[in-house]
Amino acid sequence: MEYTRWQKALAEFIGPLAVVFVGGGAAIISNFNLAGSGLVTVALAYGLVIATMVTATGHVSGGHLNPAVTIGAWVTQKISSSLAIMYIIAQLLGGIAGALLLRAALPKQLWDPSHLGATSVVRGISNGQAVLIEAILTFFLVWVVFGVAIDPEGAWNKVSGLAIGFVIAMDAMFGGPLTGAAMNPARAFGPALVSGHWTGIWVYFVGPIAGAIVAAALYDGIILRPRLTPVVETVDELTEGAVSEELPPEEQFPHGIGAHGEE
Repeated sequence: MEYTRWQKALAEFIGPLAVVFVGGGAAIISNFNLAGSGLVTVALAYGLVIATMVTATGHVSGGHLNPAVTIGAWVTQKISSSLAIMYIIAQLLGGIAGALLLRAALPKQLWDPSHLGATSVVRGISNGQAVLIEAILTFFLVWVVFGVAIDPEGAWNKVSGLAIGFVIAMDAMFGGPLTGAAMNPARAFGPALVSGHWTGIWVYFVGPIAGAIVAAALYDGIILRPRLTPVVETVDELTEGAVSEELPPEEQFPHGIGAHGEE
């Protein structure tokens, strides 16, 4: 079944909304050291909400839920420019909506000290180091997305969301105390806008986007495309002027993000 652009945009709106509401909410609770809170709880909350929402939206929009993932798909031509722009707008709006719901659901004395769970760079880490950390964490994320969701040989269908959730939780356990481990501009943008806390916000755009582009380009250029390009094997084919050409998009990417991104 082919979904409309607006159905895809809705999926890309709801996903980041859930990510900010659950991930940001867990960060708020952890800031107050409430029962059951802590780094592992926050990392698991972030990973589980991503795993769940990617699984729920993958068949509709490809389950990007993250402008950095969409940009990685776009630079490797897995999604059209117009649809990528629509996805990114929907994702950012979803992040804002999630933060607004958090603000409405919790008393100000609970969310205000952590600025609605906004990501921030810990003291002692420079902005340059924070960009590098976010870039590396997002590299891991997008590499896994390509490996399990975009690659036709990857484990799509029921399990790609689980692997993507695992890498989010893994990254958050390391990067959470240092940068907040956003790995997602929409995750950082929503709480920053609603709480008015913009300190270091550029880190969460530059780092994740840079990491996503590098991961997408490496996986697509070194692993995916060479395997999908037919190889000329005989002298006759060469003498007939046969030229290796990439398969059409619908044959290259029958599963996952590519299948839902191309028009």
